[in-house]
Amino acid sequence: MFKLFRYLGKREWAMAGCALLFILGQVWLDLRLPEYMSEITVLVQTEGSAMGDILHAGGLMLLCALGSMVLAIATGFLTAVVSASLTRNLQSALYHKVLSFGSEEMGRFSTASLITRTTNDVTQVQMVLSMGLQMLVKAPVTAVLAILKIQEKGSPQWTLLTAAAVILLLVVLGLQMVYVLPKFKKVQKLTDNLNRIMRENLTGLRVVRAYNAENYQEGKFTGANDALTDNNLKAGRATSLMGPFMSLVMNGVSLGIYWIGAYIIEAAGMGDKLTIFSNMVVFSSYAMQVIMSFLMLSIIFVLYPRAQVSAQRIREVLDTAPTMQNGTETRGDGTEGEVVFDHVSFRYPGGDGYVLEDISFTAHKGETVAFIGATGSGKSSLVNLIPRLYDVSEGSVRVDGVDVRDYDREALRNKLGYVSQKAVLFAGDIRGNITLGENGKGPEDNETVDKALSIAQASEFVDNLLDGVNAPVAQGGANFSGGQKQRLSIARAVARKPEIYIFDDSFSALDYKTDRVLRERLKTETAGVTTLIVAQRIGTIMDADRIVVLDDGKAVGIGRHKELLKTCPVYQEIAASQLSKEELER
Repeated sequence: MFKLFRYLGKREWAMAGCALLFILGQVWLDLRLPEYMSEITVLVQTEGSAMGDILHAGGLMLLCALGSMVLAIATGFLTAVVSASLTRNLQSALYHKVLSFGSEEMGRFSTASLITRTTNDVTQVQMVLSMGLQMLVKAPVTAVLAILKIQEKGSPQWTLLTAAAVILLLVVLGLQMVYVLPKFKKVQKLTDNLNRIMRENLTGLRVVRAYNAENYQEGKFTGANDALTDNNLKAGRATSLMGPFMSLVMNGVSLGIYWIGAYIIEAAGMGDKLTIFSNMVVFSSYAMQVIMSFLMLSIIFVLYPRAQVSAQRIREVLDTAPTMQNGTETRGDGTEGEVVFDHVSFRYPGGDGYVLEDISFTAHKGETVAFIGATGSGKSSLVNLIPRLYDVSEGSVRVDGVDVRDYDREALRNKLGYVSQKAVLFAGDIRGNITLGENGKGPEDNETVDKALSIAQASEFVDNLLDGVNAPVAQGGANFSGGQKQRLSIARAVARKPEIYIFDDSFSALDYKTDRVLRERLKTETAGVTTLIVAQRIGTIMDADRIVVLDDGKAVGIGRHKELLKTCPVYQEIAASQLSKEELER
Protein backbone atom coordinates (compact mmCIF):
# COMPACT_ATOMS: atom_id res chain seq x y z
CA MET A 1 0.00 0.00 0.00
CA PHE A 2 2.87 2.36 0.73
CA LYS A 3 3.79 2.37 -2.98
CA LEU A 4 0.58 4.28 -3.62
CA PHE A 5 1.95 7.19 -1.62
CA ARG A 6 3.96 8.22 -4.66
CA TYR A 7 0.73 9.78 -5.88
CA LEU A 8 0.99 12.38 -3.11
CA GLY A 9 2.39 15.75 -4.17
CA LYS A 10 4.94 17.91 -2.38
CA ARG A 11 2.16 19.94 -0.76
CA GLU A 12 0.58 16.81 0.69
CA TRP A 13 3.92 15.52 1.99
CA ALA A 14 4.53 18.86 3.69
CA MET A 15 1.09 18.72 5.30
CA ALA A 16 1.72 15.14 6.43
CA GLY A 17 5.00 16.27 8.02
CA CYS A 18 3.19 19.07 9.88
CA ALA A 19 0.55 16.57 11.03
CA LEU A 20 3.26 14.32 12.47
CA LEU A 21 4.75 17.23 14.41
CA PHE A 22 1.31 18.13 15.73
CA ILE A 23 0.78 14.50 16.80
CA LEU A 24 4.06 14.49 18.74
CA GLY A 25 3.04 17.75 20.41
CA GLN A 26 -0.34 16.29 21.26
CA VAL A 27 1.27 13.18 22.82
CA TRP A 28 3.64 15.33 24.89
CA LEU A 29 0.74 17.43 26.22
CA ASP A 30 -1.37 14.35 26.98
CA LEU A 31 1.49 12.82 28.98
CA ARG A 32 1.95 16.04 30.94
CA LEU A 33 -1.61 15.87 32.28
CA PRO A 34 -0.99 13.05 34.82
CA GLU A 35 2.03 14.94 36.19
CA TYR A 36 -0.10 18.00 36.95
CA MET A 37 -2.77 15.70 38.34
CA SER A 38 -0.15 14.20 40.70
CA GLU A 39 0.98 17.69 41.72
CA ILE A 40 -2.60 18.74 42.49
CA THR A 41 -3.18 15.54 44.48
CA VAL A 42 -0.14 16.22 46.65
CA LEU A 43 -1.08 19.88 47.13
CA VAL A 44 -4.64 19.01 48.16
CA GLN A 45 -3.46 16.44 50.71
CA THR A 46 -0.73 18.65 52.12
CA GLU A 47 -1.68 20.96 54.97
CA GLY A 48 -0.90 24.59 54.43
CA SER A 49 -0.86 24.41 50.62
CA ALA A 50 -1.78 27.70 49.00
CA MET A 51 -4.87 27.80 46.82
CA GLY A 52 -2.85 29.75 44.26
CA ASP A 53 -0.47 26.80 43.77
CA ILE A 54 -3.41 24.45 43.21
CA LEU A 55 -5.01 26.86 40.74
CA HIS A 56 -1.68 27.35 38.99
CA ALA A 57 -1.25 23.58 38.51
CA GLY A 58 -4.89 23.30 37.47
CA GLY A 59 -4.46 26.13 34.97
CA LEU A 60 -1.44 24.45 33.42
CA MET A 61 -3.43 21.21 33.24
CA LEU A 62 -6.26 23.05 31.49
CA LEU A 63 -3.82 24.65 29.02
CA CYS A 64 -2.40 21.21 28.20
CA ALA A 65 -5.90 19.87 27.58
CA LEU A 66 -6.82 22.83 25.37
CA GLY A 67 -3.51 22.65 23.50
CA SER A 68 -4.02 18.94 22.89
CA MET A 69 -7.52 19.65 21.56
CA VAL A 70 -6.26 22.36 19.16
CA LEU A 71 -3.47 20.10 17.88
CA ALA A 72 -5.95 17.23 17.46
CA ILE A 73 -8.24 19.45 15.36
CA ALA A 74 -5.32 20.68 13.24
CA THR A 75 -4.08 17.11 12.78
CA GLY A 76 -7.53 15.92 11.77
CA PHE A 77 -7.82 18.71 9.20
CA LEU A 78 -4.39 18.02 7.69
CA THR A 79 -4.88 14.25 7.51
CA ALA A 80 -8.29 14.74 5.91
CA VAL A 81 -6.76 16.96 3.21
CA VAL A 82 -3.88 14.53 2.60
CA SER A 83 -6.15 11.48 2.34
CA ALA A 84 -8.65 13.32 0.12
CA SER A 85 -5.81 14.45 -2.16
CA LEU A 86 -4.54 10.88 -2.43
CA THR A 87 -8.06 9.73 -3.31
CA ARG A 88 -8.36 12.38 -6.02
CA ASN A 89 -4.96 11.52 -7.51
CA LEU A 90 -5.56 7.77 -7.42
CA GLN A 91 -8.96 8.03 -9.06
CA SER A 92 -7.53 10.34 -11.72
CA ALA A 93 -4.63 7.93 -12.35
CA LEU A 94 -6.99 4.95 -12.55
CA TYR A 95 -9.29 6.80 -14.95
CA HIS A 96 -6.48 7.76 -17.32
CA LYS A 97 -4.93 4.30 -17.09
CA VAL A 98 -8.22 2.65 -18.05
CA LEU A 99 -8.56 5.06 -20.98
CA SER A 100 -5.18 3.82 -22.24
CA PHE A 101 -6.26 0.17 -22.09
CA GLY A 102 -6.89 -1.79 -25.23
CA SER A 103 -9.44 -4.54 -25.57
CA GLU A 104 -6.99 -7.12 -24.25
CA GLU A 105 -6.57 -5.25 -20.95
CA MET A 106 -10.30 -4.61 -20.69
CA GLY A 107 -10.82 -8.35 -20.97
CA ARG A 108 -8.64 -8.93 -17.92
CA PHE A 109 -10.60 -6.54 -15.71
CA SER A 110 -14.37 -6.64 -15.82
CA THR A 111 -16.27 -3.35 -15.93
CA ALA A 112 -17.78 -4.06 -12.51
CA SER A 113 -14.33 -4.71 -11.04
CA LEU A 114 -12.89 -1.49 -12.50
CA ILE A 115 -15.76 0.50 -11.00
CA THR A 116 -15.19 -1.12 -7.59
CA ARG A 117 -11.45 -0.48 -7.76
CA THR A 118 -11.97 3.18 -8.65
CA THR A 119 -14.52 3.80 -5.89
CA ASN A 120 -14.69 1.31 -3.02
CA ASP A 121 -11.06 0.22 -3.09
CA VAL A 122 -9.79 3.79 -3.16
CA THR A 123 -12.11 4.63 -0.25
CA GLN A 124 -10.60 1.82 1.83
CA VAL A 125 -7.10 3.22 1.26
CA GLN A 126 -8.31 6.74 2.07
CA MET A 127 -9.87 5.56 5.34
CA VAL A 128 -6.70 3.82 6.52
CA LEU A 129 -4.52 6.79 5.56
CA SER A 130 -6.82 9.25 7.32
CA MET A 131 -6.92 7.23 10.54
CA GLY A 132 -3.54 5.57 10.27
CA LEU A 133 -1.60 8.79 9.84
CA GLN A 134 -2.76 9.70 13.33
CA MET A 135 -3.02 6.36 15.08
CA LEU A 136 0.03 4.59 13.67
CA VAL A 137 2.21 7.44 14.92
CA LYS A 138 0.35 8.46 18.04
CA ALA A 139 -0.27 4.97 19.46
CA PRO A 140 3.33 3.64 19.49
CA VAL A 141 4.82 6.97 20.63
CA THR A 142 2.26 7.24 23.42
CA ALA A 143 2.81 3.62 24.44
CA VAL A 144 6.62 3.94 24.56
CA LEU A 145 6.66 7.24 26.45
CA ALA A 146 3.94 6.07 28.86
CA ILE A 147 5.90 2.89 29.59
CA LEU A 148 9.00 4.97 30.34
CA LYS A 149 6.92 7.10 32.70
CA ILE A 150 5.54 3.97 34.35
CA GLN A 151 9.03 2.79 35.16
CA GLU A 152 9.65 6.06 36.99
CA LYS A 153 6.43 6.10 39.00
CA GLY A 154 5.34 2.50 39.43
CA SER A 155 6.06 -0.42 41.66
CA PRO A 156 7.07 -3.83 40.23
CA GLN A 157 3.58 -5.19 40.94
CA TRP A 158 1.88 -2.44 38.93
CA THR A 159 4.35 -2.83 36.07
CA LEU A 160 3.86 -6.60 36.02
CA LEU A 161 0.07 -6.17 35.93
CA THR A 162 0.26 -3.72 33.02
CA ALA A 163 2.69 -5.96 31.11
CA ALA A 164 0.38 -8.96 31.57
CA ALA A 165 -2.56 -6.91 30.25
CA VAL A 166 -0.55 -5.81 27.20
CA ILE A 167 0.56 -9.39 26.43
CA LEU A 168 -3.04 -10.58 26.72
CA LEU A 169 -4.17 -7.85 24.32
CA LEU A 170 -1.50 -8.78 21.77
CA VAL A 171 -2.44 -12.48 21.91
CA VAL A 172 -6.15 -11.76 21.42
CA LEU A 173 -5.38 -9.26 18.65
CA GLY A 174 -3.16 -11.80 16.87
CA LEU A 175 -5.84 -14.51 17.04
CA GLN A 176 -8.38 -12.03 15.73
CA MET A 177 -6.19 -11.15 12.76
CA VAL A 178 -5.64 -14.80 11.87
CA TYR A 179 -9.40 -15.27 11.68
CA VAL A 180 -10.39 -11.93 10.13
CA LEU A 181 -7.71 -11.43 7.46
CA PRO A 182 -9.01 -14.12 5.04
CA LYS A 183 -12.50 -12.67 5.38
CA PHE A 184 -11.35 -9.19 4.43
CA LYS A 185 -9.47 -10.56 1.43
CA LYS A 186 -12.76 -11.94 0.10
CA VAL A 187 -14.77 -8.76 0.61
CA GLN A 188 -13.63 -6.91 -2.52
CA LYS A 189 -14.13 -9.88 -4.84
CA LEU A 190 -17.61 -10.42 -3.43
CA THR A 191 -18.29 -6.69 -3.94
CA ASP A 192 -17.17 -7.02 -7.58
CA ASN A 193 -19.62 -9.86 -8.07
CA LEU A 194 -22.47 -7.91 -6.47
CA ASN A 195 -21.76 -4.87 -8.66
CA ARG A 196 -21.62 -7.06 -11.77
CA ILE A 197 -25.04 -8.61 -11.10
CA MET A 198 -26.55 -5.23 -10.21
CA ARG A 199 -25.16 -3.69 -13.39
CA GLU A 200 -26.51 -6.56 -15.49
CA ASN A 201 -29.95 -6.12 -13.96
CA LEU A 202 -30.01 -2.38 -14.63
CA THR A 203 -28.71 -2.53 -18.21
CA GLY A 204 -30.85 -5.53 -19.11
CA LEU A 205 -33.98 -4.41 -17.28
CA ARG A 206 -36.20 -4.55 -20.38
CA VAL A 207 -35.15 -8.09 -21.23
CA VAL A 208 -35.63 -9.21 -17.63
CA ARG A 209 -39.16 -7.83 -17.60
CA ALA A 210 -39.98 -9.14 -21.06
CA TYR A 211 -39.10 -12.69 -19.98
CA ASN A 212 -40.67 -12.36 -16.51
CA ALA A 213 -37.24 -13.21 -15.11
CA GLU A 214 -37.44 -10.89 -12.11
CA ASN A 215 -37.47 -13.78 -9.65
CA TYR A 216 -34.54 -15.47 -11.38
CA GLN A 217 -32.45 -12.28 -11.37
CA GLU A 218 -33.50 -11.53 -7.81
CA GLY A 219 -32.26 -14.98 -6.82
CA LYS A 220 -28.86 -14.24 -8.36
CA PHE A 221 -28.67 -10.90 -6.61
CA THR A 222 -29.81 -12.37 -3.29
CA GLY A 223 -27.17 -15.09 -3.52
CA ALA A 224 -24.39 -12.58 -4.15
CA ASN A 225 -25.73 -10.21 -1.50
CA ASP A 226 -26.04 -13.00 1.08
CA ALA A 227 -22.49 -14.17 0.38
CA LEU A 228 -21.14 -10.65 0.95
CA THR A 229 -23.32 -10.14 4.03
CA ASP A 230 -22.33 -13.49 5.55
CA ASN A 231 -18.65 -12.75 5.00
CA ASN A 232 -18.99 -9.27 6.55
CA LEU A 233 -20.98 -10.60 9.50
CA LYS A 234 -18.34 -13.19 10.32
CA ALA A 235 -15.60 -10.56 10.20
CA GLY A 236 -17.77 -8.03 12.04
CA ARG A 237 -18.59 -10.42 14.88
CA ALA A 238 -14.90 -11.11 15.43
CA THR A 239 -13.89 -7.45 15.40
CA SER A 240 -16.85 -6.34 17.53
CA LEU A 241 -15.61 -8.48 20.40
CA MET A 242 -12.47 -6.36 20.62
CA GLY A 243 -14.29 -3.33 22.08
CA PRO A 244 -15.88 -5.08 25.06
CA PHE A 245 -12.69 -7.05 25.65
CA MET A 246 -10.64 -3.82 25.69
CA SER A 247 -13.08 -2.27 28.17
CA LEU A 248 -12.78 -5.35 30.39
CA VAL A 249 -8.99 -5.18 30.31
CA MET A 250 -8.91 -1.41 30.99
CA ASN A 251 -11.31 -1.67 33.91
CA GLY A 252 -9.52 -4.76 35.21
CA VAL A 253 -6.12 -3.04 35.09
CA SER A 254 -7.53 0.07 36.79
CA LEU A 255 -9.11 -2.06 39.50
CA GLY A 256 -5.94 -4.12 39.89
CA ILE A 257 -3.74 -1.04 40.26
CA TYR A 258 -5.91 0.40 43.03
CA TRP A 259 -6.31 -2.99 44.72
CA ILE A 260 -2.54 -3.56 44.73
CA GLY A 261 -2.00 0.08 45.68
CA ALA A 262 -4.24 -0.30 48.73
CA TYR A 263 -1.97 -3.04 50.11
CA ILE A 264 1.19 -1.06 49.29
CA ILE A 265 -0.15 2.10 50.97
CA GLU A 266 -1.30 0.15 54.00
CA ALA A 267 2.16 -1.37 54.42
CA ALA A 268 3.98 1.93 53.92
CA GLY A 269 4.96 4.40 56.57
CA MET A 270 3.03 7.62 57.19
CA GLY A 271 5.59 9.71 55.33
CA ASP A 272 5.37 7.59 52.17
CA LYS A 273 1.62 7.07 51.97
CA LEU A 274 0.92 10.36 50.17
CA THR A 275 3.75 9.81 47.67
CA ILE A 276 2.56 6.27 46.89
CA PHE A 277 -1.03 7.45 46.48
CA SER A 278 0.10 10.21 44.12
CA ASN A 279 2.19 7.74 42.11
CA MET A 280 -0.77 5.35 41.94
CA VAL A 281 -2.99 8.04 40.42
CA VAL A 282 -0.29 8.91 37.86
CA PHE A 283 0.50 5.26 37.14
CA SER A 284 -3.19 4.50 36.56
CA SER A 285 -3.41 7.32 34.02
CA TYR A 286 -0.28 6.15 32.18
CA ALA A 287 -1.45 2.53 32.20
CA MET A 288 -4.75 3.58 30.63
CA GLN A 289 -2.86 5.49 27.95
CA VAL A 290 -0.75 2.39 27.18
CA ILE A 291 -3.84 0.23 26.81
CA MET A 292 -5.65 2.93 24.79
CA SER A 293 -2.65 2.99 22.46
CA PHE A 294 -3.04 -0.70 21.80
CA LEU A 295 -6.77 -0.16 21.32
CA MET A 296 -6.02 2.39 18.60
CA LEU A 297 -3.56 -0.02 17.00
CA SER A 298 -6.19 -2.75 17.07
CA ILE A 299 -8.53 -0.51 15.05
CA ILE A 300 -5.83 -0.01 12.44
CA PHE A 301 -5.06 -3.73 12.39
CA VAL A 302 -8.73 -4.35 11.65
CA LEU A 303 -8.86 -1.82 8.80
CA TYR A 304 -5.41 -2.43 7.32
CA PRO A 305 -5.92 -5.96 5.88
CA ARG A 306 -8.86 -4.85 3.76
CA ALA A 307 -7.04 -1.68 2.71
CA GLN A 308 -3.98 -3.75 1.78
CA VAL A 309 -6.12 -5.96 -0.46
CA SER A 310 -7.66 -2.83 -2.01
CA ALA A 311 -4.22 -1.32 -2.57
CA GLN A 312 -3.06 -4.46 -4.38
CA ARG A 313 -6.13 -4.34 -6.62
CA ILE A 314 -5.48 -0.67 -7.40
CA ARG A 315 -1.84 -1.41 -8.21
CA GLU A 316 -2.87 -4.25 -10.52
CA VAL A 317 -4.61 -1.68 -12.70
CA LEU A 318 -1.97 1.05 -12.41
CA ASP A 319 0.93 -1.36 -13.05
CA THR A 320 -0.68 -2.95 -16.11
CA ALA A 321 1.25 -1.90 -19.18
CA PRO A 322 -0.99 -1.52 -22.24
CA THR A 323 -0.02 -3.98 -24.96
CA MET A 324 -1.10 -1.43 -27.57
CA GLN A 325 1.69 1.14 -27.56
CA ASN A 326 1.06 4.64 -28.87
CA GLY A 327 2.86 5.80 -32.00
CA THR A 328 4.35 9.18 -32.81
CA GLU A 329 3.16 10.02 -36.34
CA THR A 330 0.62 12.82 -36.53
CA ARG A 331 0.11 13.13 -40.28
CA GLY A 332 0.17 10.90 -43.36
CA ASP A 333 2.64 10.82 -46.23
CA GLY A 334 0.62 13.29 -48.29
CA THR A 335 -2.10 10.86 -49.31
CA GLU A 336 -5.44 11.94 -47.87
CA GLY A 337 -8.48 9.82 -47.10
CA GLU A 338 -6.92 6.52 -48.23
CA VAL A 339 -7.31 3.24 -46.33
CA VAL A 340 -5.24 0.19 -47.28
CA PHE A 341 -5.58 -3.33 -45.92
CA ASP A 342 -2.45 -5.26 -46.85
CA HIS A 343 -2.78 -9.03 -46.27
CA VAL A 344 -4.44 -8.46 -42.90
CA SER A 345 -5.15 -11.35 -40.54
CA PHE A 346 -6.58 -10.92 -37.08
CA ARG A 347 -7.58 -12.97 -34.07
CA TYR A 348 -8.81 -11.76 -30.71
CA PRO A 349 -6.39 -11.90 -27.75
CA GLY A 350 -6.60 -15.38 -26.29
CA GLY A 351 -8.69 -16.62 -29.24
CA ASP A 352 -7.98 -19.92 -30.90
CA GLY A 353 -8.61 -19.15 -34.55
CA TYR A 354 -8.40 -16.20 -36.93
CA VAL A 355 -11.44 -13.96 -37.24
CA LEU A 356 -10.01 -12.40 -40.42
CA GLU A 357 -7.59 -14.03 -42.83
CA ASP A 358 -5.48 -12.41 -45.56
CA ILE A 359 -7.74 -9.42 -46.30
CA SER A 360 -6.43 -6.97 -48.92
CA PHE A 361 -8.18 -3.98 -50.50
CA THR A 362 -7.74 -0.22 -50.96
CA ALA A 363 -10.28 2.56 -50.37
CA HIS A 364 -9.21 5.69 -52.21
CA LYS A 365 -10.20 9.22 -51.32
CA GLY A 366 -13.86 9.91 -52.01
CA GLU A 367 -14.76 6.26 -52.59
CA THR A 368 -17.46 4.30 -50.79
CA VAL A 369 -16.40 0.80 -49.82
CA ALA A 370 -18.96 -1.52 -48.26
CA PHE A 371 -18.65 -4.79 -46.35
CA ILE A 372 -21.32 -7.46 -46.29
CA GLY A 373 -21.54 -11.03 -45.15
CA ALA A 374 -23.27 -13.41 -42.82
CA THR A 375 -23.42 -12.76 -39.09
CA GLY A 376 -20.02 -13.53 -37.55
CA SER A 377 -18.12 -13.19 -40.81
CA GLY A 378 -15.82 -10.49 -39.34
CA LYS A 379 -17.25 -7.27 -40.76
CA SER A 380 -17.19 -5.26 -37.49
CA SER A 381 -13.83 -6.73 -36.53
CA LEU A 382 -12.43 -5.50 -39.83
CA VAL A 383 -13.50 -1.86 -39.50
CA ASN A 384 -12.48 -1.80 -35.80
CA LEU A 385 -8.88 -2.29 -36.93
CA ILE A 386 -8.87 1.14 -38.60
CA PRO A 387 -9.31 3.32 -35.45
CA ARG A 388 -7.01 0.78 -33.79
CA LEU A 389 -9.52 -0.57 -31.32
CA TYR A 390 -7.54 -3.76 -31.94
CA ASP A 391 -4.17 -4.39 -33.56
CA VAL A 392 -3.75 -6.67 -36.53
CA SER A 393 -2.16 -10.07 -35.91
CA GLU A 394 -0.52 -10.17 -39.36
CA GLY A 395 -0.20 -7.71 -42.22
CA SER A 396 -0.87 -3.99 -41.89
CA VAL A 397 -3.60 -1.37 -42.03
CA ARG A 398 -2.51 1.99 -43.46
CA VAL A 399 -4.33 5.30 -43.29
CA ASP A 400 -2.99 8.06 -45.54
CA GLY A 401 0.03 5.87 -46.29
CA VAL A 402 1.06 5.33 -42.65
CA ASP A 403 0.59 2.16 -40.62
CA VAL A 404 -2.03 2.84 -37.96
CA ARG A 405 0.35 1.35 -35.35
CA ASP A 406 2.77 4.20 -36.04
CA TYR A 407 0.18 6.92 -35.52
CA ASP A 408 -0.39 8.88 -32.37
CA ARG A 409 -3.82 7.52 -31.46
CA GLU A 410 -5.35 10.97 -31.04
CA ALA A 411 -4.08 12.09 -34.45
CA LEU A 412 -5.34 8.90 -36.10
CA ARG A 413 -8.81 9.10 -34.60
CA ASN A 414 -9.11 12.80 -35.46
CA LYS A 415 -9.13 11.68 -39.10
CA LEU A 416 -12.11 9.39 -38.54
CA GLY A 417 -15.84 9.79 -38.07
CA TYR A 418 -16.82 6.53 -36.39
CA VAL A 419 -20.37 5.31 -35.80
CA SER A 420 -20.45 2.10 -33.78
CA GLN A 421 -22.75 -0.84 -34.30
CA LYS A 422 -24.56 0.02 -31.08
CA ALA A 423 -25.61 3.66 -30.91
CA VAL A 424 -24.07 5.22 -27.81
CA LEU A 425 -25.32 8.48 -26.31
CA PHE A 426 -24.15 10.15 -23.13
CA ALA A 427 -26.13 11.85 -20.39
CA GLY A 428 -26.37 15.59 -21.04
CA ASP A 429 -28.06 17.29 -23.97
CA ILE A 430 -28.23 16.76 -27.72
CA ARG A 431 -25.72 19.53 -28.46
CA GLY A 432 -23.17 18.00 -26.10
CA ASN A 433 -23.61 14.60 -27.73
CA ILE A 434 -23.16 16.01 -31.23
CA THR A 435 -20.05 18.03 -30.39
CA LEU A 436 -18.91 15.37 -27.88
CA GLY A 437 -16.58 17.34 -25.66
CA GLU A 438 -16.33 20.50 -27.74
CA ASN A 439 -19.52 21.99 -26.26
CA GLY A 440 -19.18 25.09 -28.39
CA LYS A 441 -22.13 27.47 -28.51
CA GLY A 442 -20.94 30.09 -30.94
CA PRO A 443 -22.63 30.84 -34.28
CA GLU A 444 -20.23 28.56 -36.17
CA ASP A 445 -20.84 25.68 -33.75
CA ASN A 446 -24.61 26.14 -33.96
CA GLU A 447 -24.41 26.00 -37.75
CA THR A 448 -22.29 22.82 -37.61
CA VAL A 449 -24.69 21.08 -35.23
CA ASP A 450 -27.78 22.09 -37.21
CA LYS A 451 -26.24 20.97 -40.51
CA ALA A 452 -25.10 17.63 -39.03
CA LEU A 453 -28.60 16.97 -37.69
CA SER A 454 -30.10 17.85 -41.06
CA ILE A 455 -27.78 15.51 -42.98
CA ALA A 456 -28.46 12.70 -40.49
CA GLN A 457 -32.23 13.19 -40.91
CA ALA A 458 -32.50 13.98 -37.20
CA SER A 459 -33.82 17.55 -37.52
CA GLU A 460 -37.38 16.36 -37.94
CA PHE A 461 -37.62 15.02 -34.39
CA VAL A 462 -35.08 17.34 -32.71
CA ASP A 463 -36.96 20.45 -33.88
CA ASN A 464 -40.14 19.06 -32.35
CA LEU A 465 -38.55 18.79 -28.93
CA LEU A 466 -39.33 21.58 -26.47
CA ASP A 467 -35.67 22.59 -26.02
CA GLY A 468 -34.42 21.57 -29.48
CA VAL A 469 -30.68 20.83 -29.51
CA ASN A 470 -30.59 21.66 -25.80
CA ALA A 471 -33.08 18.90 -25.00
CA PRO A 472 -31.85 16.52 -22.29
CA VAL A 473 -30.42 13.10 -23.09
CA ALA A 474 -30.79 10.37 -20.46
CA GLN A 475 -27.95 7.98 -19.71
CA GLY A 476 -27.47 5.70 -22.71
CA GLY A 477 -30.06 7.75 -24.64
CA ALA A 478 -32.88 5.87 -22.93
CA ASN A 479 -35.35 8.65 -23.78
CA PHE A 480 -34.89 8.13 -27.55
CA SER A 481 -35.84 5.28 -29.86
CA GLY A 482 -33.27 3.07 -31.57
CA GLY A 483 -33.61 4.91 -34.88
CA GLN A 484 -33.33 8.32 -33.22
CA LYS A 485 -30.21 7.28 -31.32
CA GLN A 486 -28.66 5.97 -34.54
CA ARG A 487 -29.35 9.23 -36.38
CA LEU A 488 -27.88 11.28 -33.53
CA SER A 489 -24.77 9.06 -33.60
CA ILE A 490 -24.46 9.63 -37.35
CA ALA A 491 -24.87 13.39 -36.82
CA ARG A 492 -22.02 13.26 -34.29
CA ALA A 493 -19.72 11.73 -36.91
CA VAL A 494 -20.83 14.23 -39.58
CA ALA A 495 -20.22 17.23 -37.28
CA ARG A 496 -16.60 16.15 -36.90
CA LYS A 497 -15.93 16.72 -40.64
CA PRO A 498 -13.50 13.80 -40.90
CA GLU A 499 -11.42 12.47 -43.77
CA ILE A 500 -12.89 9.00 -43.42
CA TYR A 501 -16.34 7.82 -42.32
CA ILE A 502 -16.80 4.41 -40.73
CA PHE A 503 -20.39 3.23 -40.42
CA ASP A 504 -20.53 -0.08 -38.58
CA ASP A 505 -24.00 -1.36 -39.43
CA SER A 506 -25.26 2.12 -38.55
CA PHE A 507 -28.34 2.17 -40.81
CA SER A 508 -30.00 -1.04 -39.58
CA ALA A 509 -32.54 0.74 -37.34
CA LEU A 510 -33.63 3.13 -40.10
CA ASP A 511 -36.55 2.56 -42.41
CA TYR A 512 -35.75 2.19 -46.12
CA LYS A 513 -36.88 5.71 -46.99
CA THR A 514 -34.83 7.41 -44.27
CA ASP A 515 -31.88 5.16 -45.10
CA ARG A 516 -31.99 6.17 -48.78
CA VAL A 517 -32.46 9.90 -48.13
CA LEU A 518 -29.70 9.93 -45.50
CA ARG A 519 -27.20 8.22 -47.81
CA GLU A 520 -28.05 10.60 -50.66
CA ARG A 521 -27.47 13.61 -48.41
CA LEU A 522 -24.21 12.11 -47.17
CA LYS A 523 -23.02 11.52 -50.72
CA THR A 524 -23.88 15.10 -51.71
CA GLU A 525 -22.68 16.93 -48.60
CA THR A 526 -19.54 14.91 -47.98
CA ALA A 527 -18.19 14.55 -51.51
CA GLY A 528 -14.50 13.74 -51.46
CA VAL A 529 -14.69 11.96 -48.12
CA THR A 530 -13.90 8.24 -47.97
CA THR A 531 -16.79 6.18 -46.62
CA LEU A 532 -16.61 2.63 -45.23
CA ILE A 533 -19.96 0.96 -44.57
CA VAL A 534 -20.74 -2.29 -42.81
CA ALA A 535 -24.25 -3.37 -43.74
CA GLN A 536 -26.69 -6.25 -43.58
CA ARG A 537 -28.99 -4.90 -46.30
CA ILE A 538 -27.89 -4.95 -49.91
CA GLY A 539 -30.14 -1.97 -50.58
CA THR A 540 -27.85 0.14 -48.39
CA ILE A 541 -24.68 -0.64 -50.36
CA MET A 542 -25.82 -1.25 -53.96
CA ASP A 543 -24.33 2.07 -55.12
CA ALA A 544 -20.96 1.58 -53.39
CA ASP A 545 -17.80 1.92 -55.49
CA ARG A 546 -16.56 -1.38 -54.10
CA ILE A 547 -18.20 -4.12 -52.06
CA VAL A 548 -16.11 -6.58 -50.03
CA VAL A 549 -17.96 -9.84 -49.40
CA LEU A 550 -16.82 -11.68 -46.29
CA ASP A 551 -17.45 -15.30 -45.46
CA ASP A 552 -15.97 -16.91 -42.35
CA GLY A 553 -13.30 -14.20 -42.11
CA LYS A 554 -12.19 -14.42 -45.74
CA ALA A 555 -12.80 -12.01 -48.62
CA VAL A 556 -14.64 -14.19 -51.11
CA GLY A 557 -15.54 -11.37 -53.46
CA ILE A 558 -14.60 -7.75 -54.19
CA GLY A 559 -16.33 -5.63 -56.80
CA ARG A 560 -19.40 -3.60 -57.64
CA HIS A 561 -22.95 -4.80 -57.11
CA LYS A 562 -23.58 -6.07 -60.65
CA GLU A 563 -20.17 -7.73 -60.90
CA LEU A 564 -20.68 -9.64 -57.67
CA LEU A 565 -24.14 -10.80 -58.76
CA LYS A 566 -22.39 -12.60 -61.61
CA THR A 567 -19.18 -13.79 -59.96
CA CYS A 568 -19.70 -14.28 -56.17
CA PRO A 569 -21.93 -17.16 -54.98
CA VAL A 570 -22.06 -15.83 -51.40
CA TYR A 571 -23.26 -12.44 -52.60
CA GLN A 572 -25.76 -14.11 -54.88
CA GLU A 573 -27.24 -15.98 -51.91
CA ILE A 574 -27.53 -12.78 -49.85
CA ALA A 575 -29.09 -10.91 -52.79
CA ALA A 576 -31.56 -13.71 -53.48
CA SER A 577 -32.76 -13.57 -49.87
CA GLN A 578 -33.29 -9.78 -49.92
CA LEU A 579 -34.11 -8.66 -53.47
CA SER A 580 -37.01 -9.47 -55.71
CA LYS A 581 -36.55 -11.19 -59.06
CA GLU A 582 -37.03 -7.88 -60.88
CA GLU A 583 -34.38 -6.18 -58.74
CA LEU A 584 -31.94 -9.03 -59.40
CA GLU A 585 -32.43 -8.77 -63.16
CA ARG A 586 -32.27 -4.97 -63.16
